[in-house]
Amino acid sequence: MIAKFGSSWLSVWLLALGVVLSSCRSSDAAKTEAEPAPGATRPAEAASDAIKVGLLAPFSGPFASLGAQIEGGIKAYLDTQGGNIDGRKVELLVRDDTGAPDVAKRLAQGLIVRDQVDFIAGFALTPVAMAVAPLATEAKKPMVIMNAATSSITTKSPYVVRVSLTLPQVTAPLATWAAKNGIHDVYSLVSDYAPGADAEAQFKKTFEAAGGKVVAADKVPVNNPDFAPFVQRVKDAKPEAVFVFVPAGTQGIAFMKAARERGLTEAGIRIIATGDLTEDQQIDPMGDAALGVVTTHHYSAAHASPENDAFKAAFAKVAGTQLRPNFMAVGGYDGMAAIAAVVRKLGPGKIDGDRAIEAFEGLELSSPRGPIRIDPETRDVIQTVYVRKVEKRGESYYNVEFEEYPAQKDPGK
Repeated sequence: MIAKFGSSWLSVWLLALGVVLSSCRSSDAAKTEAEPAPGATRPAEAASDAIKVGLLAPFSGPFASLGAQIEGGIKAYLDTQGGNIDGRKVELLVRDDTGAPDVAKRLAQGLIVRDQVDFIAGFALTPVAMAVAPLATEAKKPMVIMNAATSSITTKSPYVVRVSLTLPQVTAPLATWAAKNGIHDVYSLVSDYAPGADAEAQFKKTFEAAGGKVVAADKVPVNNPDFAPFVQRVKDAKPEAVFVFVPAGTQGIAFMKAARERGLTEAGIRIIATGDLTEDQQIDPMGDAALGVVTTHHYSAAHASPENDAFKAAFAKVAGTQLRPNFMAVGGYDGMAAIAAVVRKLGPGKIDGDRAIEAFEGLELSSPRGPIRIDPETRDVIQTVYVRKVEKRGESYYNVEFEEYPAQKDPGK
């Protein structure tokens, strides 16, 4: 049983006073009211024993695609279950955190105090997860991380569980692979925030332990980066490869454009990266510039398994065919599957936060990405990390897996 924390519910109520009378979606951070997930109910229709899941993710601004992927994954799982868990309806309360920690914290307070959710889920970005973690501790609410990848997040509250990934977890296998495959010196280029720092530190540690050398390192601004001068510095340094981490989304397209314009590949410099660079939804706009890029990650839309085929069909049913599911969608799908498994294990009645966390610990799932397990000690995910290469299949581009590192834990834990 996890340690009990001192009561300070009064502080939560006082902090939440501003949201008690607010609408379900705040006016300055609202996503247009959407239809509930298949089978989910609005509050007025909800049965007394409904399971309430509060979803915090960005649905507007530069990270809106992350929220769409996570929500699509959650709805895909709910659709496969008829919208309920063992006969209990699931009420999905969606909130647009806009990617801003202060907005997320205020909306989380409303979900906890006014809406009395059983679980808080989503968390596309690390700063948002960090801001909400103390509230999860205060309220003893299970908090399910479906994307945010900074290693330390699960240490910020004993009520945090992660089903997605950590940057060190997917970076260490890349460094190992590079050293084993004739790459001796690498230039490191990462985004200047916590996940980038995690990726940079782990790559250097693992690569240099295997005999390689990081010849130089640069950090790129997170907001509106101009990659051209950074790529030119890489080219001038003439390493055998450049290791890249940028947030999943349009920044990957911008980096590949700069790499193509500066002739990085023609200069004999290989691009190796975490899977964020060539995430499934953004890879097609990169075109032939992405061909041959080697990445390591835990999910690819090209992953061959019956579970992934079923997942992609379920996702297309609820999200349409224009949105190719990526690793964030799988995070939403598996996160909801984990919540369902915990609800089934606990049985009828109100969800107790302490018992729910105990049920998460050691939980095993057969995921579209492969087998996953929640580490009972760290509440972080244990999973296979795949080495992939970008290939063209028909008119589209995919991350095609060719090597795997099973049962990878976060190497820092």
